[in-house]
Amino acid sequence: MSAHTQTAEKGQNTTLLCQESYVCSGTDEAIFECDECRSLQCQRCEEELHQPERLRNHERTRIKPGHVPYCDSCKGANGNIMHASMTGSRQIAAVRCQVCKINLCMECQKRTHAGGNRRKHPVTVYHAGKAQEQEEEEGMDEETKRRKMTEKVVSFLLVDETEEIQVRNEEDFIKKLDCSPDQHLKVVSIFGNTGDGKSHTLNHTFFYGREVFKTSPAQESCTVGVWAAYDPVRKVVVIDTEGLLGATVNLSQRTRLLLKVLAISDLVIYRTRADRLHNDLFKFLGDASEAYLKHFTKELKATTARCGLDVPLSTLGPGVIIFHETVYTKLLGSDHPSEVPEKLIQDRFRKLSCFPEAFSSIHYKGTRTYNPPTDFSGLRRAVEQQLENNTTRSPRQPGVIYKALKALSDRFSGEIPDDQMAHSSFFPDEYFTCSSVCLSCGCGCKKSMNHAKEGVPHESKSRCRYSHQYDNRVYTCKACYERGMEVSVVPKTSASTDSPWLGLAKYAWSGRQYWFGNQDPVNTVVRTEIEHVWPGTDGFLKDNNNAAQRLLDGMNFMAQSVSELSLGPTKAVTSWLTDQIAPAYWRPNSQILSCNKCNAPFKDNDTKHHCRACGEGFCDGCSSKTRPVPERGWGPAPVRVCDNCYENRGIQLDVAELPSDEEGGTLIARKVGEAVQNTFGAVVTAMDIPLGLVKDAARPAYWVPDHEILHCHNCRKEFSIKLSKHHCRACGQGFCDECSHDRRAVPSRGWDHPVRVCFNCNKKPGDL
Repeated sequence: MSAHTQTAEKGQNTTLLCQESYVCSGTDEAIFECDECRSLQCQRCEEELHQPERLRNHERTRIKPGHVPYCDSCKGANGNIMHASMTGSRQIAAVRCQVCKINLCMECQKRTHAGGNRRKHPVTVYHAGKAQEQEEEEGMDEETKRRKMTEKVVSFLLVDETEEIQVRNEEDFIKKLDCSPDQHLKVVSIFGNTGDGKSHTLNHTFFYGREVFKTSPAQESCTVGVWAAYDPVRKVVVIDTEGLLGATVNLSQRTRLLLKVLAISDLVIYRTRADRLHNDLFKFLGDASEAYLKHFTKELKATTARCGLDVPLSTLGPGVIIFHETVYTKLLGSDHPSEVPEKLIQDRFRKLSCFPEAFSSIHYKGTRTYNPPTDFSGLRRAVEQQLENNTTRSPRQPGVIYKALKALSDRFSGEIPDDQMAHSSFFPDEYFTCSSVCLSCGCGCKKSMNHAKEGVPHESKSRCRYSHQYDNRVYTCKACYERGMEVSVVPKTSASTDSPWLGLAKYAWSGRQYWFGNQDPVNTVVRTEIEHVWPGTDGFLKDNNNAAQRLLDGMNFMAQSVSELSLGPTKAVTSWLTDQIAPAYWRPNSQILSCNKCNAPFKDNDTKHHCRACGEGFCDGCSSKTRPVPERGWGPAPVRVCDNCYENRGIQLDVAELPSDEEGGTLIARKVGEAVQNTFGAVVTAMDIPLGLVKDAARPAYWVPDHEILHCHNCRKEFSIKLSKHHCRACGQGFCDECSHDRRAVPSRGWDHPVRVCFNCNKKPGDL
């Protein structure tokens, strides 16, 4: 605690003592106040001091209980104000310096005793009585009373430069305004370029020159963020904003903040010191009007409904007063008195193709400053006139003002990427629309910011393009669509009742059928749409259509294992594969020990052949003939049959009826299996042939096709015969082995066990 404060506390006294100490040594109670002597005097000191002829005419006043003298520093010998910061009335003293022997108000004490040795001077603190305050108020004129009402007004930071509201809640906002919660208020804000004196204008227009809003002669802007203060005279919340063209950091967010302030304002003052009105002024107001109507009207209406207001906040935007101060040029419209300045301004808007229809009114108020200081009386009258007009904008409680600002801040918040800063508009759509971008096509969402909180999905103005990585195709039943319904269709590689081999065979053979000219079901029975892929959504990722690829991975492992074994195990694998995809009427290989015709026993290296007609097992010599077997579903093409069935080809076989799905499915499976069985003797080749046949059909939809992969997605090495391609099971891109040697489960893609993932996907935290 400083010496000044300690002394002040010790000097507190409810009884005023003599300040002269001429006769009484400062122990008697003060009875008189002498303006010329600038002191309080007891009866004895007053008589002794004024005995000389030259002092007898001093004006002396008998003091009343609770009396506090006036500040001696605020007036000279003739009572005139000595410094311009005073309001023009005699200020009541707050302390008396015991060394300087003068009475000082708070401002004079700060001005004269804030530094140097004077800071340590002991002082006596005065306490004004209520009776004196009431007496002084009764003797004041209306103007003086208004000034006194604004003496204790202070400003506070409402929103910082990052758009964060700096008051905790509605109650905190009302407390800092220092007004009643039921008081109905209007909001006045000011805009303009940095250095045009916005804070100075507000101080003189509303607070009689008191520095409620900080001003500074320095080059740097002294107003950062949005500041607010309450004018108790006009019942107005006054808002000071950061200057345009001054910020270098978070420029986009700071510009968006200005529009939020404008949206909650009833009156906007645009301050300019340019000798001629620049195009920037008209463009700013035009862009602000467009953005207000486009983005803020809906949110303000919602706030109106929540607060239960009779008059919607968004019926019309605020009124605008253009305060134009010139030095060397004439004011707008002064050359031709018949021309109204407001009409000239409207013509200027039209020429620049700017349409400020959101504002309830636009007025021009100019002042020409030949010699400082600036005359703000005209602006003050214009502001008061606009505030009295309640036809379009009604006053409202401070809680409603806070709720409106909070609603706009919650809706339109968040960082704006740097690539969205270069715009021809002051308030581009990117400042207020959702920042999400489609992962497939790169188009942005057209919805307003933070719409996801209300459960509103993303939406784009343009159509999306297909991406293998996200497989963002959506199928709907064409027949249902024509009947007015929309039923989604999910493509599958296999039915739930199929074994892995059977499902793979059906899927691969269906693709082979298209090679012969049959139409793809995608083009005949379903409608295909390409949908956007938005960040945070996984609707296109959670597919399990990789059963075929998982089976091929198993075949690759089998090929590597079997290639190291002898021919015996190879034949065992062949028999197992044949049984897996054999039609139901075929005798299993495990039960065929000898040829059904010649009874020759089969050795380990012998090949077993099934007759397509009767399904029995034969050696190659007893089943070398071919003929069509359409009754078994093999179509008109000749297939292998035994000698007996060939000779009895004119006799209709007694075929037991099987469900069409089962019979057709097993035959399709067998047709694909032909390529496997007939060439399984050489192990590596046997594995390459079926893999080549079904690899593209088995490829998961989100994988990038092999023919589109020319180089590694990570290291950019070009693929060749020596450098193999590998797909990351998470992102579907192609990589070399070095960049994709890690193994992790990818449950979002249907891989529940560790599988190959690339270097980048392996670094991602959590489940893939």
